Amino acid sequence: MKNLFLFLIPLLLTGCRLKNEAMTKIIFLHHSTGRSVWVGNTNRYVYKITGQGDVQKYFKKYNKKNKTDYFITEMPFPKSSPYGWNNYPYDYYNIWVKNSGEEPFMEEPTLEILTKDYNVIIFKHCYPVSRMVADIGNPNIDSEIKSLENYKLQYVALKEKMQEFPENKFIVWTPAVNTKANMTEEEAIRAKEFHSWLINDWDETGDNIFLWDFYEYETEGGLYLTEKNAYSPLNSHPSIEFSGKVAPLFSKFIIDVINNNVD
Repeated sequence: MKNLFLFLIPLLLTGCRLKNEAMTKIIFLHHSTGRSVWVGNTNRYVYKITGQGDVQKYFKKYNKKNKTDYFITEMPFPKSSPYGWNNYPYDYYNIWVKNSGEEPFMEEPTLEILTKDYNVIIFKHCYPVSRMVADIGNPNIDSEIKSLENYKLQYVALKEKMQEFPENKFIVWTPAVNTKANMTEEEAIRAKEFHSWLINDWDETGDNIFLWDFYEYETEGGLYLTEKNAYSPLNSHPSIEFSGKVAPLFSKFIIDVINNNVD
């Protein structure tokens, strides 16, 4: 019996190791708009106590039903300190491309770090990204000026960087937008142009990067975050009702990406 037990130990350990190796680990990098969708319809007080929002509950049910081992977590990125509460195209470019490497940049993880810990990496911008100024015909990849010409350069660099990690998958939200009261028509048109460029030009078939069209859900084909989808006409965060509606759509999209059901 003792010999049998000693024989089974390595098999049991191997089985545990294989299960851990097969686990798909997902991280969602976000600020307040992303947090709204992450929590969804879950009561905010319940979420504070349980730490379980709509997206996590969706994955829990999916794992139980399909006997899968998908683990999803979230992280504010970048943090308010020391880097600063900015998650524009420049900031992802600055942390992941310009200052890439095995060491964190201003305490923020680079892609070299994140790709070792997570199979799927999801990132987004909050609605201020849509308040873009007009191009001046002099694009600068190292500029923090929020213009389409700068966004394009930064996004091209980000795509090339993400493609350096073909074993990982990346999900990028199309840009969140403001309500009509919080942006000019010119800004709204530029934001729509950025969205169209991402969909029609930047996105490539067959690579490891996938776009989730949050912009389309928010605007419903228009130029602005609709008032019924907004927290209020003067607050461009998504409403609880809208967040609850799109949380399962977001969750399903992630799983479809993992299962190669999305191009």
